[in-house]
Amino acid sequence: MSVPVPGMESLEWPHPDLQDDLARLRGRSPLVHCITNAVVTNFTANVLLAVGAAPAMVVSVEEAAEFVRIADALLLNVGTITVPDAEAMLMAAETAVATGTPWVLDPVAAGVLTYRTSVVGKLVGLRPTVIRGNASEILALNGLNGAGRGVDSTVASTDALPAAIELARGTGSVVALSGKVDYVTDGEQVVSVEGGHELMSRVTGMGCTLGALIAAFLPVSATPFRAAAAASAIFGAVGGDAAGRAGGPGSFAVGFLDRLSTIGLQDAFQGA
Repeated sequence: MSVPVPGMESLEWPHPDLQDDLARLRGRSPLVHCITNAVVTNFTANVLLAVGAAPAMVVSVEEAAEFVRIADALLLNVGTITVPDAEAMLMAAETAVATGTPWVLDPVAAGVLTYRTSVVGKLVGLRPTVIRGNASEILALNGLNGAGRGVDSTVASTDALPAAIELARGTGSVVALSGKVDYVTDGEQVVSVEGGHELMSRVTGMGCTLGALIAAFLPVSATPFRAAAAASAIFGAVGGDAAGRAGGPGSFAVGFLDRLSTIGLQDAFQGA
C-alpha cells in the first residue's frame, strides 16, 4: 500500500534546538544500556563517551532486565545475535516497556536470515521508541522485499521512505531511515538529513553507533522524533567534517571521535 509523503523539512547542524539538546545531554550524561553486536561494541562505547553519554554493555541474561531499571535508555542491535542474546534482548525490551525506559531497535539484516527476522518481529511487537535501519531493513520490517545483502542495503533510502512512514504509523515508533540521505519520521512528519561522507561506509559500525547516539538523546530531547533527528543531524555533520580531514578510513574513525567530542564548542567545530 502506498503512503503519501507528508510535507518534509530539511534539518542541518547547527540548529538551536539541536544545540540545546546536545548541551542537555552533556550536562546529564545519560546512561545508555547497549546490547549490541560483537563487531561494534568498542566503537559504540567510544562514540557514546565522545558525545558525553555513559555507555554500559550489560549483555547477560541474568543482568539485562535488572540493568534496564538503572539505565536512562536502551539500545538493542541484532547484528551478531545468538540465542542467549535474543533472550536478553527480549527481557530487556519487556522491562523497558514496563518501566517506561526509552529504547532503540536496530534490526540489522532483518529480512535476510530467518532467525534474526523472527526475533526482530517479536521486538517490534514491543513497540520500540525508535527503529533505526537502512532501506532494506525498513522495507523488510514493513513486510516488503528489501533486497538486502547482509548488513548492507541495495535500496536507496528515498525509495524506502513510504515504507518508513507506514511502519511508523503501524508501530507507533519513530523510524530513522539511514542512507545517502537520512530520514526521520513519526508517520505524520518527516525530516531529511543530508551530510556524512562515503568514508562512513568503510568503517565498521557507523550505522550501529547512530542507533546508540539516538538512544543517548532520547532522555534529553522533547520528543523521540526530535531525539532521532538531532542524533542524525549531528552524526552527519561530524562525519562530513571528519572525512574532510582524514587520509583514509583509519584516520577517519579517530577523527570522527575527536570531532564528536568537540561539536558545539565555538572554538572547536567550524560552524557551531
